[in-house]
Amino acid sequence: MPKLTLIRSHIASALFRAALVKIVVRSAAVLVLLFLCLGVSPAYGDVGVLLNESLDTSFARISGSGHSAVYFSRICAESPVKLRLCRPDEEGSVISNYTTLGEDQPFEWNIVPLSIYLYGVEDPQNRPLFGSQKIKHALEERYRTKFLAGYCDSSTCRTSGSAEWREMVGATLERSIYIFVVETSVEQDSALIEEFNSLPNHNHFNGITQNCATFARHILNTYYPHAARADYLNDFGLITPKAIARSFTHFGEHHPEAHLRVLHFAQLPGTIKRSTECRNGTEQLFHSKKLLVPMILFADHELPFVAASYLLTGRFNPEHELEQHPGIESADIHQEIEAARAEKDVSREAQLEAVVSQESAELVGTAKEWKQYREELGSLTNDAIGREIIPNYDFLGRLYKYLDRAGTLSVDTNGALWLDLSQGGKPSRIGLSASNIFAAGSDSQWAYALTLARADHYLKSPKHSREIMPEFKNDWALLEAARVNSASSTAANITLPSSSARATVISFSQIQ
Repeated sequence: MPKLTLIRSHIASALFRAALVKIVVRSAAVLVLLFLCLGVSPAYGDVGVLLNESLDTSFARISGSGHSAVYFSRICAESPVKLRLCRPDEEGSVISNYTTLGEDQPFEWNIVPLSIYLYGVEDPQNRPLFGSQKIKHALEERYRTKFLAGYCDSSTCRTSGSAEWREMVGATLERSIYIFVVETSVEQDSALIEEFNSLPNHNHFNGITQNCATFARHILNTYYPHAARADYLNDFGLITPKAIARSFTHFGEHHPEAHLRVLHFAQLPGTIKRSTECRNGTEQLFHSKKLLVPMILFADHELPFVAASYLLTGRFNPEHELEQHPGIESADIHQEIEAARAEKDVSREAQLEAVVSQESAELVGTAKEWKQYREELGSLTNDAIGREIIPNYDFLGRLYKYLDRAGTLSVDTNGALWLDLSQGGKPSRIGLSASNIFAAGSDSQWAYALTLARADHYLKSPKHSREIMPEFKNDWALLEAARVNSASSTAANITLPSSSARATVISFSQIQ
């Protein structure tokens, strides 16, 4: 019998190693998709406008306007306030301005590596698997220590939560992001570097004539004049992030040689409040119950105009644009579709549209695929309940709060996160990053529960908050590897009941 148990343990270990190989391959593919595919060839780079979803803070609580920033694939940070061309091993950067960055000088803008902006770490392999204010603050402090020496030494900059350099670190912990991307030449990139490095970097932010949207508009129009424009009619004379994204997308659609494509980065699951879709002025009045009632009472004559303006000229759905422009190839195909339409070649037009639809389905997934994953998650969850990995289905929604409340967080030199827990006097540890969730010392039962909760979150999310399908498949491979690992750990526990490798049993009574 011991021999049979040992064989089972070896089989489980072999399955886990195979699952790890699978997750590494899929992870590499996703990273290639999200980073390397942004550039087309060495001769071309990219510039893109970020449409960051709205947070429930300050003026955004009323306006729903979100935030604008600009992505470069070939421009990187020499320092937070100086630009240079990227080296071949760098994935690009994000530049943005805020009301106040809070640094020792009143800088107008900061630039950070793309992965720092999205995940708070230099290497996306070390990205966190869920978000909390504790995690974001830890990643902010790591960034400040490594990159802001000489720029953020005052007590206010180091300690103030309103110092908005923090917004440049781990943005996906707080909100979902769309990026609308077109190609650039090296000459265009070099010209922008020369302009920004030669001009004073001094803050003039006033929220109206100088804000994040006007800053993004200036950069985009430096590359392509008049590509980004305000929508004064629907934004009541202001310039908003959604207007810039909408007009820049229209520019890309009218210039197929620019190879417009749309990227999406979903907000991480966790304890931070969910971001909401960006809206322009008339759209916010049209959809917001808080503002619609006062409009009916005090501005009933203007309400029809607001509704008509939004419905006729103001609608723009980032998720729809993602489906229409999933990649570089789709931009070329759209150009061919226009040619086929001009030639009245209905058959060719239908064939090409089917190709775009297939690309879109591969990127965002079909309703059938998402339904199938929900059914499979139900089976895995029942299995985890039966094996007493988790107590019930509702537990998955409470896991992040418990980990945030009960664990002690730490960050290693590479930016990977660890959480130390103690249950009934027994310590356990779990890796909270993609790179260390299966590392030596990371508890397999907690890892399985965490990956179940992550998959459960995205399968319940609306489209604008959901991962693209390649990312979710990567998560699913992570979940499958965690399931195998937890089974392997249980087998080892049966074989060696006194071993320190014994699987930790989650104490359900503490997670209510």
